[in-house]
Amino acid sequence: MDVRQLFNKWVILGALSLAGLLLLVTFLSIGWIHSPQSPDVGFAPAYLTIIPASTATPNVTPTATLDPFAPSPTPTGLTVGGYAQITGTGGEGLRIRSAPGLSGEPVFLGLDSEVFLVKDGPREADGYVWWYIAAPYDEARAGWAAADFLTFIPAP
Repeated sequence: MDVRQLFNKWVILGALSLAGLLLLVTFLSIGWIHSPQSPDVGFAPAYLTIIPASTATPNVTPTATLDPFAPSPTPTGLTVGGYAQITGTGGEGLRIRSAPGLSGEPVFLGLDSEVFLVKDGPREADGYVWWYIAAPYDEARAGWAAADFLTFIPAP
């Protein structure tokens, strides 16, 4: 079968006529079915609020206020939420234990100058004051440490 026979001038003329008729019906139905927007929409003014630029604040010396809910520092300076550094082990390290006291199972060995976040304490056991400390970079490195080998340091 020859494809040129399917596309003679009458087939093309009929297809164009059908397409034109469909376009005409579409335009007429859009205009008759959908009503135009009502003219009562009107004009709505926009209001602009101008906020003046901030002015310089006078130099005022801040005064310290005490937070009644903040934990009070101990004589060593250690507090829950503060930071502690291991010191005074002579390079041997500090055994961090699972429970406060010498009977607590050693969990890991903390090295001199290692910094920890104080999470709990103080607790007294076996002649020592114990603090629960955790490494800020690894929550798995956490346990109880004797305060004799901890030094308060400011937050990094």
